[in-house]
Amino acid sequence: MVEVKKGPAKTDATVRVANFNEIYSDFKPTHASHQASRCAQCGVPFCQHGCPLSNNIPDWLRLTAEGRPQEAYELSAATSTLPEICGRICPQDRLCEGSCVLEQSGWENVTIGSVERYINDMAFEEGWIQPIEPEIERSQSIAIIGAGPAGIAAADRLRTLGYKVTIYDRYDRAGGLLVYGIPSFKLEKHVVARRTDRLAQSGVEFVMNCNIGEDITFEELREKHDAILVATGVYKARRLSVPTANPTGVIAALDYLITANKISFGDDIADFNSGKLNADGKNVVVVGGGDTAMDCVRTAIRQGAKSVTCVYRRDRANMPGSDREVSNAEEEGVRFEWLSAPKAILDNHGTVAGLRIQRMRLTTPDAQGRQGIEDIHGAEADLPADLIIEALGFEPENLPVMFNEPGLEVTRWGTLKTMAGEFQTTVSGVFAAGDIVRGASLVVWAVREGQDAAADIHHYLSTELLAQPANDDVTSLPESLHAGAAE
Repeated sequence: MVEVKKGPAKTDATVRVANFNEIYSDFKPTHASHQASRCAQCGVPFCQHGCPLSNNIPDWLRLTAEGRPQEAYELSAATSTLPEICGRICPQDRLCEGSCVLEQSGWENVTIGSVERYINDMAFEEGWIQPIEPEIERSQSIAIIGAGPAGIAAADRLRTLGYKVTIYDRYDRAGGLLVYGIPSFKLEKHVVARRTDRLAQSGVEFVMNCNIGEDITFEELREKHDAILVATGVYKARRLSVPTANPTGVIAALDYLITANKISFGDDIADFNSGKLNADGKNVVVVGGGDTAMDCVRTAIRQGAKSVTCVYRRDRANMPGSDREVSNAEEEGVRFEWLSAPKAILDNHGTVAGLRIQRMRLTTPDAQGRQGIEDIHGAEADLPADLIIEALGFEPENLPVMFNEPGLEVTRWGTLKTMAGEFQTTVSGVFAAGDIVRGASLVVWAVREGQDAAADIHHYLSTELLAQPANDDVTSLPESLHAGAAE
Protein backbone atom coordinates (compact mmCIF):
# COMPACT_ATOMS: atom_id res chain seq x y z
CA MET A 1 0.00 0.00 0.00
CA VAL A 2 1.39 3.41 -0.99
CA GLU A 3 1.66 5.77 1.97
CA VAL A 4 -0.15 9.10 1.67
CA LYS A 5 0.99 12.32 3.28
CA LYS A 6 -0.23 12.64 6.84
CA GLY A 7 1.23 15.21 9.20
CA PRO A 8 1.29 15.05 12.99
CA ALA A 9 -1.91 15.63 14.92
CA LYS A 10 -2.93 19.27 15.24
CA THR A 11 -5.04 20.61 18.11
CA ASP A 12 -8.45 21.84 17.02
CA ALA A 13 -8.65 25.61 16.69
CA THR A 14 -11.47 25.94 19.22
CA VAL A 15 -9.23 24.30 21.84
CA ARG A 16 -5.84 25.75 21.01
CA VAL A 17 -6.91 29.42 21.09
CA ALA A 18 -7.48 29.04 24.83
CA ASN A 19 -3.77 28.43 25.56
CA PHE A 20 -0.23 29.01 24.29
CA ASN A 21 0.77 25.36 23.93
CA GLU A 22 2.33 24.09 20.71
CA ILE A 23 -0.45 23.13 18.33
CA TYR A 24 1.33 20.20 16.65
CA SER A 25 2.07 16.89 18.37
CA ASP A 26 5.16 14.75 17.85
CA PHE A 27 4.91 11.81 15.50
CA LYS A 28 4.46 8.35 16.95
CA PRO A 29 7.32 5.97 15.95
CA THR A 30 5.28 3.99 13.41
CA HIS A 31 3.78 7.17 11.98
CA ALA A 32 7.22 8.77 11.58
CA SER A 33 8.59 5.65 9.91
CA HIS A 34 5.70 5.46 7.46
CA GLN A 35 5.96 9.13 6.53
CA ALA A 36 9.76 8.97 6.14
CA SER A 37 9.34 5.95 3.84
CA ARG A 38 7.52 8.19 1.36
CA CYS A 39 10.87 9.77 0.39
CA ALA A 40 11.65 8.89 -3.23
CA GLN A 41 15.41 8.83 -2.52
CA CYS A 42 15.86 10.71 -5.79
CA GLY A 43 19.27 11.00 -7.40
CA VAL A 44 19.30 14.79 -7.08
CA PRO A 45 18.05 15.69 -3.57
CA PHE A 46 16.26 18.96 -4.26
CA CYS A 47 15.10 19.01 -0.63
CA GLN A 48 18.72 19.22 0.47
CA HIS A 49 19.39 22.04 -2.00
CA GLY A 50 16.30 23.85 -0.70
CA CYS A 51 17.63 23.74 2.87
CA PRO A 52 19.95 26.61 3.91
CA LEU A 53 21.84 24.11 6.09
CA SER A 54 22.18 21.54 3.28
CA ASN A 55 20.87 18.92 5.69
CA ASN A 56 21.32 15.30 4.57
CA ILE A 57 17.56 14.90 4.41
CA PRO A 58 17.13 11.79 2.23
CA ASP A 59 19.67 9.88 4.32
CA TRP A 60 18.09 10.55 7.69
CA LEU A 61 14.63 9.95 6.25
CA ARG A 62 15.79 6.53 5.07
CA LEU A 63 17.26 5.71 8.49
CA THR A 64 14.01 6.77 10.17
CA ALA A 65 12.01 4.63 7.76
CA GLU A 66 14.25 1.67 8.62
CA GLY A 67 13.65 2.13 12.35
CA ARG A 68 17.14 3.49 13.09
CA PRO A 69 16.30 6.82 14.80
CA GLN A 70 19.57 7.24 16.70
CA GLU A 71 21.58 7.06 13.48
CA ALA A 72 19.07 9.41 11.87
CA TYR A 73 19.53 11.89 14.72
CA GLU A 74 23.33 11.73 14.47
CA LEU A 75 23.18 12.49 10.75
CA SER A 76 20.75 15.35 11.37
CA ALA A 77 22.93 16.83 14.12
CA ALA A 78 26.01 16.70 11.89
CA THR A 79 24.78 19.67 9.85
CA SER A 80 22.50 21.50 12.30
CA THR A 81 22.97 22.62 15.89
CA LEU A 82 19.24 23.36 16.38
CA PRO A 83 17.42 20.71 14.32
CA GLU A 84 14.37 20.21 16.54
CA ILE A 85 13.86 23.99 16.59
CA CYS A 86 14.16 24.32 12.82
CA GLY A 87 11.78 21.36 12.50
CA ARG A 88 9.20 23.41 14.39
CA ILE A 89 9.56 26.91 12.98
CA CYS A 90 11.16 26.72 9.54
CA PRO A 91 8.81 27.59 6.66
CA GLN A 92 9.32 24.15 5.14
CA ASP A 93 6.69 24.89 2.50
CA ARG A 94 9.11 27.44 1.03
CA LEU A 95 12.30 25.44 1.65
CA CYS A 96 12.87 21.68 1.83
CA GLU A 97 9.26 20.51 1.51
CA GLY A 98 8.54 22.99 -1.25
CA SER A 99 11.51 21.58 -3.16
CA CYS A 100 10.52 17.93 -2.61
CA VAL A 101 10.32 15.95 -5.87
CA LEU A 102 6.97 14.48 -4.83
CA GLU A 103 5.59 17.99 -4.39
CA GLN A 104 6.94 19.10 -7.75
CA SER A 105 5.55 15.97 -9.44
CA GLY A 106 1.99 16.57 -8.29
CA TRP A 107 2.12 14.30 -5.23
CA GLU A 108 2.16 15.73 -1.73
CA ASN A 109 5.57 16.36 -0.20
CA VAL A 110 7.28 14.31 2.49
CA THR A 111 6.67 15.79 5.97
CA ILE A 112 10.36 16.58 6.42
CA GLY A 113 10.07 19.12 9.24
CA SER A 114 7.92 16.86 11.40
CA VAL A 115 10.34 13.93 11.02
CA GLU A 116 13.26 16.22 11.87
CA ARG A 117 11.49 17.31 15.03
CA TYR A 118 10.61 13.71 15.92
CA ILE A 119 14.12 12.23 15.72
CA ASN A 120 15.73 15.10 17.63
CA ASP A 121 13.08 15.26 20.36
CA MET A 122 13.65 11.52 20.77
CA ALA A 123 17.40 12.17 21.04
CA PHE A 124 16.82 14.34 24.11
CA GLU A 125 14.31 11.92 25.61
CA GLU A 126 16.61 8.93 25.15
CA GLY A 127 19.72 10.71 26.46
CA TRP A 128 21.59 10.61 23.17
CA ILE A 129 22.31 14.33 23.50
CA GLN A 130 24.86 14.95 26.23
CA PRO A 131 26.98 17.97 27.25
CA ILE A 132 29.84 18.74 24.87
CA GLU A 133 33.19 17.17 25.79
CA PRO A 134 35.89 18.63 23.52
CA GLU A 135 38.71 16.34 22.46
CA ILE A 136 41.18 19.10 23.39
CA GLU A 137 40.90 22.22 25.51
CA ARG A 138 42.28 25.38 23.90
CA SER A 139 43.54 28.42 25.76
CA GLN A 140 41.85 30.99 23.51
CA SER A 141 38.54 32.52 24.51
CA ILE A 142 35.77 33.91 22.35
CA ALA A 143 33.06 36.43 23.17
CA ILE A 144 29.69 36.08 21.46
CA ILE A 145 27.39 39.09 21.61
CA GLY A 146 23.85 37.78 21.35
CA ALA A 147 22.27 34.59 22.73
CA GLY A 148 19.95 34.07 19.77
CA PRO A 149 20.12 31.30 17.15
CA ALA A 150 23.32 32.53 15.45
CA GLY A 151 25.09 32.94 18.78
CA ILE A 152 23.90 29.58 20.12
CA ALA A 153 24.91 27.78 16.93
CA ALA A 154 28.36 29.35 16.96
CA ALA A 155 28.85 28.59 20.66
CA ASP A 156 28.00 24.93 20.08
CA ARG A 157 30.57 24.58 17.30
CA LEU A 158 33.29 26.60 19.06
CA ARG A 159 32.92 24.75 22.36
CA THR A 160 33.09 21.44 20.46
CA LEU A 161 36.43 22.65 19.09
CA GLY A 162 37.60 23.26 22.65
CA TYR A 163 37.46 27.06 22.87
CA LYS A 164 36.40 28.96 25.97
CA VAL A 165 33.14 30.69 25.06
CA THR A 166 31.27 33.49 26.81
CA ILE A 167 27.89 34.69 25.53
CA TYR A 168 26.78 38.23 26.41
CA ASP A 169 23.12 39.19 25.98
CA ARG A 170 20.95 42.18 26.87
CA TYR A 171 18.01 40.07 28.05
CA ASP A 172 17.52 38.08 31.22
CA ARG A 173 17.03 34.74 29.46
CA ALA A 174 19.13 33.12 26.75
CA GLY A 175 17.58 32.37 23.38
CA GLY A 176 17.06 35.75 21.77
CA LEU A 177 14.05 35.82 19.47
CA LEU A 178 13.59 32.07 19.99
CA VAL A 179 12.52 32.92 23.54
CA TYR A 180 11.09 36.42 23.30
CA GLY A 181 10.09 36.86 19.66
CA ILE A 182 8.41 33.57 18.77
CA PRO A 183 5.25 32.59 20.67
CA SER A 184 5.04 29.33 22.59
CA PHE A 185 2.29 27.96 20.36
CA LYS A 186 5.01 27.63 17.71
CA LEU A 187 7.99 26.92 19.96
CA GLU A 188 7.59 26.04 23.62
CA LYS A 189 10.35 27.59 25.68
CA HIS A 190 11.59 24.40 27.31
CA VAL A 191 12.71 23.32 23.83
CA VAL A 192 15.07 26.31 23.68
CA ALA A 193 16.09 26.02 27.33
CA ARG A 194 17.36 22.46 26.97
CA ARG A 195 19.76 23.69 24.25
CA THR A 196 21.06 26.65 26.25
CA ASP A 197 21.23 24.49 29.40
CA ARG A 198 23.34 21.98 27.47
CA LEU A 199 25.75 24.74 26.48
CA ALA A 200 26.01 25.89 30.10
CA GLN A 201 26.67 22.30 31.18
CA SER A 202 29.35 22.15 28.49
CA GLY A 203 31.25 25.09 29.98
CA VAL A 204 29.81 27.98 27.98
CA GLU A 205 29.42 31.03 30.22
CA PHE A 206 26.32 33.21 29.90
CA VAL A 207 26.43 36.85 30.98
CA MET A 208 22.84 38.08 30.92
CA ASN A 209 21.33 41.56 31.37
CA CYS A 210 24.48 42.91 29.79
CA ASN A 211 24.41 45.84 27.38
CA ILE A 212 27.64 46.16 25.43
CA GLY A 213 28.77 49.76 25.53
CA GLU A 214 27.14 50.33 28.91
CA ASP A 215 27.79 47.44 31.31
CA ILE A 216 31.04 46.52 29.57
CA THR A 217 32.79 48.37 26.78
CA PHE A 218 33.56 46.83 23.43
CA GLU A 219 37.23 47.62 23.97
CA GLU A 220 37.17 45.69 27.26
CA LEU A 221 35.73 42.71 25.40
CA ARG A 222 38.53 42.90 22.84
CA GLU A 223 41.12 42.95 25.62
CA LYS A 224 39.50 40.07 27.45
CA HIS A 225 38.92 37.73 24.50
CA ASP A 226 40.92 36.54 21.50
CA ALA A 227 38.00 36.94 19.09
CA ILE A 228 34.49 38.37 19.13
CA LEU A 229 31.39 37.29 17.23
CA VAL A 230 28.63 39.87 16.90
CA ALA A 231 25.31 38.02 16.60
CA THR A 232 22.90 40.61 17.93
CA GLY A 233 20.17 40.23 15.33
CA VAL A 234 18.16 43.27 14.25
CA TYR A 235 15.71 44.84 16.69
CA LYS A 236 14.90 48.32 15.41
CA ALA A 237 11.25 48.33 14.31
CA ARG A 238 10.07 49.90 11.07
CA ARG A 239 7.19 52.28 11.72
CA LEU A 240 4.09 53.21 9.77
CA SER A 241 4.61 56.17 7.45
CA VAL A 242 1.06 57.54 7.50
CA PRO A 243 -0.50 60.72 8.86
CA THR A 244 -0.88 60.38 12.60
CA ALA A 245 -0.89 62.40 15.79
CA ASN A 246 0.86 59.46 17.48
CA PRO A 247 -2.16 58.37 19.48
CA THR A 248 -2.04 55.87 22.30
CA GLY A 249 -2.61 52.35 21.00
CA VAL A 250 -0.02 52.09 18.20
CA ILE A 251 2.73 49.66 19.20
CA ALA A 252 5.66 47.79 17.67
CA ALA A 253 5.33 44.06 17.06
CA LEU A 254 8.43 43.11 18.99
CA ASP A 255 7.41 45.07 22.09
CA TYR A 256 4.10 43.24 21.98
CA LEU A 257 5.58 39.76 21.47
CA ILE A 258 8.34 40.18 24.06
CA THR A 259 5.75 41.22 26.64
CA ALA A 260 3.48 38.29 25.77
CA ASN A 261 6.36 35.84 26.14
CA LYS A 262 7.47 37.36 29.43
CA ILE A 263 3.93 36.98 30.75
CA SER A 264 4.09 33.28 29.81
CA PHE A 265 7.14 33.00 32.10
CA GLY A 266 5.13 34.53 34.93
CA ASP A 267 6.83 37.92 34.84
CA ASP A 268 4.93 40.97 36.09
CA ILE A 269 4.84 43.53 33.28
CA ALA A 270 3.26 46.91 34.00
CA ASP A 271 2.46 47.69 30.34
CA PHE A 272 0.57 44.41 30.08
CA ASN A 273 -1.35 44.96 33.28
CA SER A 274 -2.32 48.47 32.17
CA GLY A 275 -3.58 47.17 28.83
CA LYS A 276 -1.00 49.02 26.72
CA LEU A 277 0.54 45.75 25.44
CA ASN A 278 -2.49 43.53 25.95
CA ALA A 279 -5.13 42.71 23.31
CA ASP A 280 -7.80 41.52 25.73
CA GLY A 281 -11.25 42.81 24.71
CA LYS A 282 -9.89 45.02 21.92
CA ASN A 283 -10.34 45.37 18.19
CA VAL A 284 -6.81 44.61 16.98
CA VAL A 285 -5.34 45.47 13.59
CA VAL A 286 -1.93 44.09 12.64
CA VAL A 287 -0.16 45.66 9.67
CA GLY A 288 2.24 43.36 7.80
CA GLY A 289 2.36 40.05 5.97
CA GLY A 290 5.35 38.20 7.39
CA ASP A 291 5.64 35.53 10.06
CA THR A 292 5.98 38.22 12.75
CA ALA A 293 2.56 39.54 11.76
CA MET A 294 1.15 35.99 12.01
CA ASP A 295 2.70 35.65 15.48
CA CYS A 296 0.99 38.88 16.53
CA VAL A 297 -2.49 38.06 15.22
CA ARG A 298 -2.43 34.58 16.73
CA THR A 299 -1.20 35.94 20.07
CA ALA A 300 -3.98 38.55 20.09
CA ILE A 301 -6.58 35.82 19.54
CA ARG A 302 -5.25 33.94 22.56
CA GLN A 303 -5.27 37.07 24.70
CA GLY A 304 -9.00 37.42 24.14
CA ALA A 305 -9.18 40.15 21.51
CA LYS A 306 -12.67 41.20 20.42
CA SER A 307 -11.60 41.03 16.76
CA VAL A 308 -8.29 40.57 14.94
CA THR A 309 -7.61 41.81 11.41
CA CYS A 310 -4.40 41.55 9.39
CA VAL A 311 -3.77 44.21 6.73
CA TYR A 312 -1.34 43.44 3.91
CA ARG A 313 -0.71 45.43 0.75
CA ARG A 314 -0.34 42.42 -1.59
CA ASP A 315 -2.41 39.28 -2.06
CA ARG A 316 -2.02 35.96 -0.29
CA ALA A 317 0.09 34.43 -3.07
CA ASN A 318 2.65 37.24 -2.76
CA MET A 319 2.95 37.52 1.00
CA PRO A 320 6.37 36.83 2.56
CA GLY A 321 5.09 34.74 5.46
CA SER A 322 4.45 31.01 5.60
CA ASP A 323 1.19 29.86 4.05
CA ARG A 324 0.88 27.34 6.87
CA GLU A 325 0.85 30.16 9.41
CA VAL A 326 -1.81 32.05 7.46
CA SER A 327 -3.98 28.93 7.39
CA ASN A 328 -3.54 28.47 11.14
CA ALA A 329 -4.49 32.10 11.73
CA GLU A 330 -7.60 31.80 9.56
CA GLU A 331 -8.67 28.69 11.46
CA GLU A 332 -8.31 30.62 14.70
CA GLY A 333 -10.58 33.45 13.58
CA VAL A 334 -8.24 36.06 12.12
CA ARG A 335 -9.65 38.16 9.29
CA PHE A 336 -7.37 39.18 6.41
CA GLU A 337 -7.61 42.36 4.39
CA TRP A 338 -5.53 41.51 1.32
CA LEU A 339 -4.42 44.17 -1.20
CA SER A 340 -4.88 46.88 1.41
CA ALA A 341 -2.37 49.44 2.63
CA PRO A 342 -2.62 51.71 5.70
CA LYS A 343 -3.47 55.27 4.74
CA ALA A 344 -4.14 57.02 8.04
CA ILE A 345 -4.52 56.28 11.73
CA LEU A 346 -7.84 57.47 13.10
CA ASP A 347 -7.76 58.79 16.62
CA ASN A 348 -10.28 59.94 19.15
CA HIS A 349 -8.85 62.55 21.52
CA GLY A 350 -5.38 60.98 21.51
CA THR A 351 -6.48 57.34 21.49
CA VAL A 352 -6.57 55.02 18.49
CA ALA A 353 -10.05 54.69 17.01
CA GLY A 354 -9.31 52.91 13.74
CA LEU A 355 -7.17 52.49 10.63
CA ARG A 356 -8.07 53.89 7.24
CA ILE A 357 -6.92 51.56 4.47
CA GLN A 358 -6.39 52.12 0.76
CA ARG A 359 -7.43 49.30 -1.54
CA MET A 360 -4.69 48.18 -3.94
CA ARG A 361 -4.34 46.12 -7.11
CA LEU A 362 -1.45 44.19 -8.59
CA THR A 363 0.25 45.51 -11.70
CA THR A 364 1.75 43.71 -14.68
CA PRO A 365 4.77 41.59 -13.67
CA ASP A 366 8.22 43.08 -14.29
CA ALA A 367 11.12 41.31 -16.03
CA GLN A 368 11.75 39.24 -12.89
CA GLY A 369 8.08 38.26 -12.67
CA ARG A 370 7.42 40.42 -9.61
CA GLN A 371 4.13 42.27 -9.61
CA GLY A 372 3.98 45.80 -8.30
CA ILE A 373 1.00 47.40 -6.57
CA GLU A 374 -0.95 50.57 -7.20
CA ASP A 375 -3.83 52.41 -5.53
CA ILE A 376 -7.40 51.89 -6.67
CA HIS A 377 -8.58 55.48 -6.85
CA GLY A 378 -11.37 56.26 -4.43
CA ALA A 379 -11.36 52.81 -2.83
CA GLU A 380 -10.88 53.29 0.88
CA ALA A 381 -12.29 51.73 4.03
CA ASP A 382 -12.10 52.35 7.77
CA LEU A 383 -11.36 49.50 10.15
CA PRO A 384 -12.24 49.83 13.84
CA ALA A 385 -9.16 49.48 16.03
CA ASP A 386 -8.32 49.92 19.69
CA LEU A 387 -4.83 48.53 19.15
CA ILE A 388 -2.68 48.77 16.02
CA ILE A 389 0.42 46.57 15.87
CA GLU A 390 3.17 47.48 13.41
CA ALA A 391 4.71 44.27 12.01
CA LEU A 392 6.61 45.85 9.14
CA GLY A 393 9.99 44.26 9.69
CA PHE A 394 13.18 45.18 11.50
CA GLU A 395 16.31 47.19 10.84
CA PRO A 396 19.75 47.10 12.46
CA GLU A 397 20.59 49.26 15.41
CA ASN A 398 23.58 51.59 15.03
CA LEU A 399 26.18 49.22 16.47
CA PRO A 400 29.28 51.37 15.78
CA VAL A 401 27.70 54.04 17.99
CA MET A 402 26.24 51.64 20.58
CA PHE A 403 29.58 49.83 20.92
CA ASN A 404 31.64 53.03 20.53
CA GLU A 405 33.64 51.23 17.85
CA PRO A 406 33.82 53.44 14.74
CA GLY A 407 36.03 50.86 13.04
CA LEU A 408 32.97 48.68 12.51
CA GLU A 409 31.80 49.60 9.03
CA VAL A 410 28.21 49.14 7.94
CA THR A 411 26.49 48.69 4.61
CA ARG A 412 23.99 51.15 3.17
CA TRP A 413 21.29 49.09 4.89
CA GLY A 414 22.97 49.52 8.28
CA THR A 415 24.05 45.89 8.59
CA LEU A 416 27.64 45.08 9.58
CA LYS A 417 30.03 44.87 6.67
CA THR A 418 32.10 41.69 6.43
CA MET A 419 34.92 40.64 4.14
CA ALA A 420 33.88 39.05 0.86
CA GLY A 421 33.17 35.35 1.44
CA GLU A 422 34.06 35.66 5.13
CA PHE A 423 32.51 36.60 8.45
CA GLN A 424 35.28 38.89 9.71
CA THR A 425 34.27 42.53 9.96
CA THR A 426 36.43 45.55 9.21
CA VAL A 427 37.89 45.25 12.73
CA SER A 428 40.55 42.56 13.11
CA GLY A 429 39.42 39.64 15.23
CA VAL A 430 35.79 40.76 15.22
CA PHE A 431 33.31 38.61 13.29
CA ALA A 432 29.59 38.91 12.64
CA ALA A 433 26.81 36.52 11.62
CA GLY A 434 23.06 36.23 11.35
CA ASP A 435 20.55 39.01 10.84
CA ILE A 436 23.05 41.72 11.75
CA VAL A 437 24.86 40.81 8.52
CA ARG A 438 22.11 39.64 6.18
CA GLY A 439 19.20 41.69 7.51
CA ALA A 440 16.02 40.29 9.06
CA SER A 441 15.77 36.71 7.86
CA LEU A 442 14.93 33.15 8.89
CA VAL A 443 16.18 31.34 11.99
CA VAL A 444 17.64 28.59 9.80
CA TRP A 445 19.86 31.14 8.05
CA ALA A 446 21.04 32.45 11.42
CA VAL A 447 21.96 28.88 12.42
CA ARG A 448 23.83 28.36 9.16
CA GLU A 449 25.78 31.60 9.52
CA GLY A 450 26.54 30.99 13.19
CA GLN A 451 28.04 27.60 12.32
CA ASP A 452 30.00 28.99 9.38
CA ALA A 453 31.26 31.94 11.42
CA ALA A 454 32.53 29.50 14.07
CA ALA A 455 34.56 27.74 11.38
CA ASP A 456 35.90 31.12 10.23
CA ILE A 457 36.91 32.06 13.79
CA HIS A 458 38.61 28.69 14.26
CA HIS A 459 40.61 29.24 11.07
CA TYR A 460 41.57 32.73 12.22
CA LEU A 461 42.74 31.63 15.66
CA SER A 462 44.49 28.53 14.32
CA THR A 463 46.43 30.16 11.50
CA GLU A 464 46.27 33.88 10.87
CA LEU A 465 47.25 35.17 14.30
CA LEU A 466 50.19 32.76 14.49
CA ALA A 467 51.51 33.60 11.03
CA GLN A 468 53.25 36.78 12.19
CA PRO A 469 56.16 38.32 10.21
CA ALA A 470 59.61 37.38 11.53
CA ASN A 471 60.33 40.88 12.84
CA ASP A 472 57.08 41.01 14.84
CA ASP A 473 57.44 41.08 18.59
CA VAL A 474 55.64 38.07 20.07
CA THR A 475 54.41 40.27 22.89
CA SER A 476 52.01 41.86 20.41
CA LEU A 477 50.01 38.65 20.38
CA PRO A 478 46.98 38.34 22.70
CA GLU A 479 48.17 36.93 26.03
CA SER A 480 46.25 33.65 25.67
CA LEU A 481 48.11 32.86 22.43
CA HIS A 482 51.50 32.84 24.15
CA ALA A 483 50.49 29.60 25.82
CA GLY A 484 48.33 28.40 22.95
CA ALA A 485 50.99 28.81 20.26
CA ALA A 486 52.52 25.45 21.14
CA GLU A 487 49.28 23.55 20.60
